[in-house]
Amino acid sequence: MSIAFALAFAMLLDAALGEPRWIWDRVRHPAVMMGWVVDAVERRLNEGDQRRLRGVLSLVLLVLGAGLLGLVLTWVPGMLVEVIVAAVLLAQKSLVQHVRAVADALRLSVGDGRRVVAMIVGRDTRAMDGPAVARGAIESAAENLSDGVIAPAFWFLIGGLPGLLIYKIVNTADSMIGHRTPRFEAFGWAVARFDDLLNLIPARLTALLIWLAGGVALWRSDVWRRVRRDARQHRSPNAGWPEAAMALVLDVALSGPRSYAGQMRDFAYVHPQGRRGIGAEEIEAAVAVLWRTWGIALGLVVVIGGVAIAL
Repeated sequence: MSIAFALAFAMLLDAALGEPRWIWDRVRHPAVMMGWVVDAVERRLNEGDQRRLRGVLSLVLLVLGAGLLGLVLTWVPGMLVEVIVAAVLLAQKSLVQHVRAVADALRLSVGDGRRVVAMIVGRDTRAMDGPAVARGAIESAAENLSDGVIAPAFWFLIGGLPGLLIYKIVNTADSMIGHRTPRFEAFGWAVARFDDLLNLIPARLTALLIWLAGGVALWRSDVWRRVRRDARQHRSPNAGWPEAAMALVLDVALSGPRSYAGQMRDFAYVHPQGRRGIGAEEIEAAVAVLWRTWGIALGLVVVIGGVAIAL
């Protein structure tokens, strides 16, 4: 079986089962264990002088450890282990569940929406109105489609389990130490830059897939040019791409001003001419785009697998 067909089975398994609580209530999730490793490395090395150099060393240790573990796992005969590990580290169904939960909560009240969206965004949520809650959910949907589904699938397709595990450990480390704070700005610099590099192609690929998922009416060169234009307005070199594509497909304005740690940030809107008075219906529309994008990605993986066998 080619690596592409192993990925296709993993994508289907993840879409069917997601994150079964009856398993992860008994066994630690690999993502949790990766967090433990990153935390242990950070506590040991993030001290004293030359913190940027120590951060580079930390990145090398994490990458080598993840790559070696991936190689060891590939020695197991057959591809069952690879399929299961890949399925566990993909996040399509869990992403859909978390985003849809915001829509369900927002239908009850804005307060419920704030409470649920706080589980998937890092900004302050206490003063959010309904449209801000919806924007947060949709932005999270677009960005995590790239980080949690397309990028892991891409690196598994390119490098098998070593590629997948390296991506996941770096992405986990970036979420923990890749922040511009006094503690992490120097130490987390290498991790943050390497995470940007690993997401460079997947973020743009995700935007392309979202654009295709938007339907034939949007398959025009001028629409893609607008995606590229709006992506450059985003503060992130990668997250702006899937967000800009999602904004255009749904015709909504995303990003914009928001508060972090009590401080308002005047971020530009992505697709500023899009609708701003949005709510639960637009979140559900974003969920539909997630599934259509996933379906296109799955189809491409199967085609790649078929071509690999034919060659």
